Amino acid sequence: MYEPFYSLLRKPFALIPDPRFIYWGGPHSMAYAMLEYGIVNHAGFTVITGEVGAGKTTLIQHLLDKLPGDICVGLLSNTGGGGELLEWVLMAFDQEFDGGSRVVLFKRFKDFLTRQYELGRRTVLIVDEAQNLGAEALEELRMLTNVNSHARELLQIVLSGQPELKELLASPSMKQFVQRVSSDFHLPYLSKPDEVASYIDHRLRVAGAKRTLFTPEASEMIFHATQGTPRLINLLCDTALLYGYSTEAPEIGREIVERVLEDKRRFGVFPMPGEQKVRVAT
Repeated sequence: MYEPFYSLLRKPFALIPDPRFIYWGGPHSMAYAMLEYGIVNHAGFTVITGEVGAGKTTLIQHLLDKLPGDICVGLLSNTGGGGELLEWVLMAFDQEFDGGSRVVLFKRFKDFLTRQYELGRRTVLIVDEAQNLGAEALEELRMLTNVNSHARELLQIVLSGQPELKELLASPSMKQFVQRVSSDFHLPYLSKPDEVASYIDHRLRVAGAKRTLFTPEASEMIFHATQGTPRLINLLCDTALLYGYSTEAPEIGREIVERVLEDKRRFGVFPMPGEQKVRVAT
């Protein structure tokens, strides 16, 4: 709606993960480097954790876009539903997962991995939202990697999840699992106002903006209101642009952000995490 008014080619702050909009700030660049390192160096397990809305899924989507053609990838993002984990894994690779005992399903999966290896292809399983797995399912994944040997590496696994995954892996019972992790990184939120300002400007440039649309004061207020959470920054900026369009404001200043936050306090269902800090700052 507001894109033509601000000379934008596309929506800059959509909540759906879009690799085109990745902001390569320090933490995101390092997190992706660890993902890439794990794939290139044949890591048995690579683990990326981060807060809700920090950008983990967007990094995974970017990785999927960049993987070479000789890698067979299975993406598993719904690990909290019913059914056996092995069935979900087979489904992620478009393999038949019905009609068989656990032994039959395991042989089916091992045969699939062996075929990929014989074709000169590596197999990578990516599990997003892996905090939903639990200790028992993580141990099952570890057992799946036992098909690997010093001569043949049939399966690599990438886990991406919220801080609960990090806490789970830190428990003494997960010692054997952690010993299989070759590459890991915890993705934090953006920690400074200037990082948030750069993030906002980056997404606007990718969307086609030819000038700065958010004033420094507006960006600082957004930082305090969202505590640097990329997903919340997107939500607040998107709404602010809509408010700016409705009043034909040429740029988004502090007063527009204040109005958005005030309306969210009065009429919204969910408050911003830094609402109290913004009130003090104003």
